Amino acid sequence: MKGTDTIYGVHAVRVMLERHPERVHGVRIAQQRDDPRVRAIDELARRHHRPVQRVEVRALQQLLGDVAHQGVAADITPLPPWSEDELLAALQNVSAPLLLALDGVQDPHNLGACLRSADACGALAVIVPRDRAAQVTPTVRKVAVGAAETTPVVAVTNLVRTLKLLKQAGLWVAGADAAGDKSAHQADLTGPVVLVLGAEGTGLRLLTRQTCDFLVRLPQLGAVESLNVSVAAGMLLYEAVRQRQAPQLIDP
Repeated sequence: MKGTDTIYGVHAVRVMLERHPERVHGVRIAQQRDDPRVRAIDELARRHHRPVQRVEVRALQQLLGDVAHQGVAADITPLPPWSEDELLAALQNVSAPLLLALDGVQDPHNLGACLRSADACGALAVIVPRDRAAQVTPTVRKVAVGAAETTPVVAVTNLVRTLKLLKQAGLWVAGADAAGDKSAHQADLTGPVVLVLGAEGTGLRLLTRQTCDFLVRLPQLGAVESLNVSVAAGMLLYEAVRQRQAPQLIDP
């Protein structure tokens, strides 16, 4: 169906039915599945008058490919991506916006996990480059467990240009880097800020790093040199939330 996407997985479909049933066009459930979690999805869909179709597992495999669909899929109207202008307009309605920018993250599982953390921490949006970076796909939606339908993704042509526009709009740009001058606990993340994390393995690109107002590091006490980007994003986002709830806890 034109203008629709297909999501899959028990959690992703259930959350979509709970939060945005009006955007669900139909649910497919494998005939071989008859357990409490799937029955709950069936009941939820029928309660919202969404059509439910029982199909063979091979029909889901033909539709979705070789993915862990868990015997459940749904056709949905996806959350429209924001344009750069829509992002800048949305900033006017938030006193201290929190944004997450990903500088070339490639793995859809990492993007999905970052969206999930961004949603949990109340981030206004997640910014990604349009090229050479993961975009929102059914895999991302499954990992995000509903967050891809609540947290807007802004795909931009030039991330550095977008960061400069955000700086002009009054946001601080904080880059995550192991060589950062301050630890995340020492940096002030209570105001309007965009947290920028680099790609898996390579980190922030040079121009992105130079565009940041300051760099922050996450203290590491073990032998591992770096954290997974989605783990680091979650830690920084929650540090921003912690500071906003108790600003007196910022380390000097």
